[in-house]
Amino acid sequence: MHLQKQASVAKFKSKEALIGIVGLGYVGLPLMLRYNAIGFRVLGIDIDSHKVSKLNSGESYIEHIPSSKIAHACKSGFEATVDFSRVSECDALILCVPTPLNKYREPDMSFVINTTDAIKPYLRAGQVISLESTTYPGTTEEELLPRVQEGGLIVGKDIFLVYSPEREDPGNPDFETRTIPKVIGGDTPECLEVGVALYEQAIDKVISVSSTKAAEMTKLLENIHRAVNIGLVNEMKIVADRMGIDIFEVVDAAATKPFGFTAYYPGPGLGGHCIPIDPFYLTWKAREYGLHTRFIELSGEVNQAMPEYVVSKLVDGLNEHGKALKGSKILVLGIAYKKNVDDMRESPSVEIMELLEAKGSCIAYSDPHVPVFPTMREHHFTLSSEALTAENIASYDAVVLATDHDKFDYELIRASARLIVDSRGKYRTAAAHIIKA
Repeated sequence: MHLQKQASVAKFKSKEALIGIVGLGYVGLPLMLRYNAIGFRVLGIDIDSHKVSKLNSGESYIEHIPSSKIAHACKSGFEATVDFSRVSECDALILCVPTPLNKYREPDMSFVINTTDAIKPYLRAGQVISLESTTYPGTTEEELLPRVQEGGLIVGKDIFLVYSPEREDPGNPDFETRTIPKVIGGDTPECLEVGVALYEQAIDKVISVSSTKAAEMTKLLENIHRAVNIGLVNEMKIVADRMGIDIFEVVDAAATKPFGFTAYYPGPGLGGHCIPIDPFYLTWKAREYGLHTRFIELSGEVNQAMPEYVVSKLVDGLNEHGKALKGSKILVLGIAYKKNVDDMRESPSVEIMELLEAKGSCIAYSDPHVPVFPTMREHHFTLSSEALTAENIASYDAVVLATDHDKFDYELIRASARLIVDSRGKYRTAAAHIIKA
């Protein structure tokens, strides 16, 4: 029984295995580069032919991943394709596809299910399949396991199935794919053994858990922990503001305690693919067990109300200057979801822009990482980034600091803007024309 397992483990240890990565985005690309860098051949599979042709010509489409790295990977055995039949060539298939929520805040599993159905006809003995997409506990067991076994292959004997959640933090200079510990759970002990052999080549530390469900829940706990704590500090911000206290000063002071406190900072709302979305995977699944996840729901309510809070502070500021929001020219600074990246997913800045537009403002934005407003599933603006000159900044009735990119000249903004609504705590010194939001 163990011959197949031993053969698969040996292939990873000798680096003879071909690594297949399905989904070449913010998670898949760094993983590809890591396996390529340590001498594995990597095949990237994606449904987007535009992405595939860019990669094959050595170009990156993610700002913090330089094209030079992609070009180097292409010269040393990396290839991208839209041809799913090539799945049969791969010894490992790592699925890095989106798991968004639908408009009812329910998990949209279509990308995971469609990808599994697309690879299913080409599966063969000896392969390991790893799902990295964040999802609810039970997904690997309920959705992937039956599909993988449809063709007669037995999971744990012929083919191996694991769940190992991604932990990428784009733009974080302190961590990279190799140095972020990797959690992994297998459908069977044999699956786990093969999965560990796959990942321990590329990642410094691999942490095994007892099941795919435990690994799925681990990822959700990480993100729920952040969402709840950000919700808490956002609520504290509103209380502190009413009391005339600077919440950023308070968090900085509390963070000097060497135990029992982790600093979370308030902002204009939650963004990115993880924190605003993933907690609701557990909320949805918990209903099946007759449970109501109150902390998750409450933090979701608080965080989703933040863009409106920022707009209300802007309304107050304009009012002080005898101006209505309707007809005012507003410049939004930073539309990526966090600083120093070009990732727009779930960005609260975009929600702020939509609220302002709906109330009759003339909207513009400036973001050094997003030169042209991208095509998005939910949001549509035909805008491009404004140059931040003293003259241009002064031409707006107000600027809203939504994302605190390091590339912004904060002194120039302070000196030139008529009114600044600061949702990120960049301006600590009080000034008549700066409003904390």
